[in-house]
Amino acid sequence: MTSPALPELKAARRVVVKIGSALVVDPEQAAPRTAWLDSVARDIAALRANGTDVIVVSSGAIALARHSLGLTRPTLRLEEKQAAASVGQIRLAQAWADALSTHGLVAAQLLLTPGDTEDRRRYLNARATLDTLLGLGCVPIINENDAIATTEIRFGDNDRLAARVAEMTGADQLVLLSDIDGLYTADPRTDPDARHLPVIAALTDEIEAMGGAPPPGYSSGGMRTKLMAARIATQAGCAMAITIGKDMRPLARLLDGARCSWFLPAPDGRSARKRWIAGGLTPAGRLGIDEGACQALAAGSSLLPAGVQTITGTFDRGDLVLVTDRDGREVARGLSAYSAADARQIAGHRSDDIEGLLGWRGRDEMIHRDDLVLR
Repeated sequence: MTSPALPELKAARRVVVKIGSALVVDPEQAAPRTAWLDSVARDIAALRANGTDVIVVSSGAIALARHSLGLTRPTLRLEEKQAAASVGQIRLAQAWADALSTHGLVAAQLLLTPGDTEDRRRYLNARATLDTLLGLGCVPIINENDAIATTEIRFGDNDRLAARVAEMTGADQLVLLSDIDGLYTADPRTDPDARHLPVIAALTDEIEAMGGAPPPGYSSGGMRTKLMAARIATQAGCAMAITIGKDMRPLARLLDGARCSWFLPAPDGRSARKRWIAGGLTPAGRLGIDEGACQALAAGSSLLPAGVQTITGTFDRGDLVLVTDRDGREVARGLSAYSAADARQIAGHRSDDIEGLLGWRGRDEMIHRDDLVLR
């Protein structure tokens, strides 16, 4: 069997580049790394000249404002983070606008929350805005809207936000610029036997177990969130690379073959609707199903009430829910045809019994296969 061809950045039609705070901000001066930003802007200009759309997901707003506001403690209260984001986002946007304008490019700013990607209408609106900006030749600079996001309604890291943006815009490649040159079998800082993995063809349980805890400091990422991002991106048909970002011209270095880890896109394409379902970050509940239902889903069937054993959470009709097996492993996710209260009444029963149990005739399926995505 021949090995799958590796993605090439120069062949990408649309690329999302995620950049963390540690790369954007000089921690000693609490200021943008202007020379480095200029080098990245140069790379973006080269990609644009080659016909590639580029979207940047950039952290750094809170880090840019902490010192000027006297917020230098390692841990900030939520309202302090929101205040710092309000101040720092202006500086972050200006830094990118200055860097890109030097190379004849126009920066555009978008601030997103999970609601903008979870709510279908807002998702489509955000996608339309991004498509229009790219069509006009702009470089969108995206960050989480930390000024209004709360602990309960936030991404918490820009790795998954970048993956969601890649899925939303139909990007064929996502590049995570990091402090490490890819995925290792163990933490190379502590394990001398850790092996670098240049290609990850599938996100198995073994691969996902290699994710570690987030690093200390301002960054909220880490390998664990990068693997979460990889699942969102690859299931949407988007290849993802993790590579070193601290050096000048990091995208040019990747073009020249810099060491990295490529996560290959899942071979089975999905519709835009199913990509949206698969990338959902905040399921409202959980349905535990029996072995027979697991087998039926694997064969392409819908989820019927008879196969549902347990129901967790509070959700309404149309909300995103996880589907788990008897061991609690996620086997699918989808949009429930029933609220949690109604689902509890019909769980374990045949579809023919629904009208008698609820007093009205609903759908035969708890989750229709068109609204279902297997893990």
